[in-house]
Amino acid sequence: MVTNVRSSRGSLIVAWIVGSLFLLGFFFNPVGAWTGPILGVWFVGTQKPRRGFLWMMAFSFVPSLIAHARSFPLAGPVPALQYLGALLLASLLGILPFTFHRFASPRLPGLFSTLPFPLAAVALSSLVPSLPAGPTSSTGVDAFLLYWFAAVVVWMWNREFRAARFVRVALLFAAAYVLAGGFMPLGHFSGLRLPQPLPIAQVSSWICLAGVFAVSLWALLHPVKHPSWASRPATVSLLRSPFTASPVHVVGQQGRETLVSDSGERFPIRNGIPAFLKPEDLAGDNGKYNKLYETIGGFYDDTQRVVAAFRGLEIDSYFRVYMDLLEVKSGDSVLETSVGTGLNFKYLPGGVKLSGLDLSPEMLANCQANMRRWKMDADLYLGNAESLPFADASFDVVFTCGGFNFFSDRARAIREMIRVARPGGHLMIEDETEEYAKSTYERLPITSSYYKNRKDPVSVPIDLVPPEMEDIHLEMLKDGKFYAITFRKPAQA
Repeated sequence: MVTNVRSSRGSLIVAWIVGSLFLLGFFFNPVGAWTGPILGVWFVGTQKPRRGFLWMMAFSFVPSLIAHARSFPLAGPVPALQYLGALLLASLLGILPFTFHRFASPRLPGLFSTLPFPLAAVALSSLVPSLPAGPTSSTGVDAFLLYWFAAVVVWMWNREFRAARFVRVALLFAAAYVLAGGFMPLGHFSGLRLPQPLPIAQVSSWICLAGVFAVSLWALLHPVKHPSWASRPATVSLLRSPFTASPVHVVGQQGRETLVSDSGERFPIRNGIPAFLKPEDLAGDNGKYNKLYETIGGFYDDTQRVVAAFRGLEIDSYFRVYMDLLEVKSGDSVLETSVGTGLNFKYLPGGVKLSGLDLSPEMLANCQANMRRWKMDADLYLGNAESLPFADASFDVVFTCGGFNFFSDRARAIREMIRVARPGGHLMIEDETEEYAKSTYERLPITSSYYKNRKDPVSVPIDLVPPEMEDIHLEMLKDGKFYAITFRKPAQA
């Protein structure tokens, strides 16, 4: 069992070097030509398409407007509007490749998912030759390789730079650079323009344009598919209405599935996830902190990894500190309430049937993406941990990690965990202490408004665990900044 978070000086050094390069990219164009597209592809990938588009427009248009403030025409409203329109159009054209990548990439297999951004960037520049200088203002093989590099870096980051795959991709890039004439992006984007025959640039642009049409056609014909709930009768038999406890069954209509209870309640299935929420489930603290997770859901995983890297911590040992407290064996059915993005599932043994429930659609969407990325299966549910949509005694192991502190009714959430656990089942509650909430969450810009001026400080809820539970144990983790309560449901009532 891992009892302490291991540190890594090498990871710390790499993190600071990479972080310094990205910071330098904001002030030094030759570096920014490489880091800017990486940041753009990463950011748009963390957001829903519409929200990502709007944020990227803001990030592009506002700085452009400030940079061109001295050139703003003051002769009258018409020239001013024309000037604003030109800047807005330039921003729109500049971010279209990123938006196209966000749409098409999740629908493409393997390394092919890295192609939409470079294809669209080069193709758009060939269609709009007067596109102002920016991240998509160049054509040719050199531009394609640079933009492809950005997409591949993000792809590798999402797959945690697994060693074997990293080596194969590095060799592929080396071969591509040699075939393209070698290091052309370095010369092109640093101002030292290397010779490139015009026919090559023209041909590459037309090839990229054809590639955009091919990728678009593939994406339209291959939408992300979710397993049918009608094909999972054993799983559906465990489901109950969280409001009436009535069993449910699957009803299909016009290509869509819905769960319908025996008492007539209807629970829609959206993108493969049944929704068991009512508006009142988002009242109180549940609603307040759900807004936070809807905001940070897309980059929640990345934040964990970046913070760990800049602290020199090994991310696997960070999670195993508490996940190793669970008693899970192959063949067990496991439920995590407040599952978030499913990060904890990676640290469970193979052969486990996974289920996860969360209050946030954003977190569940990212959990789905993680399951596909890690080639894992999990049944996911949108619901309230205080009213679980499962029959009594449905799971061998039930746990919750993070988010529990600010449930509206923590005692009820614990009773629900116990109810759905099988006799003899193992349970765990893990979350931050008040010390961590004050030292971290109250100081971070995004989370401070949610955690400052709270009604009550965070308290370890061991007094909420019913005394009839067995093997109740409280473990303080990570220098007292986290707690973990483990206990067992009695084998016999």
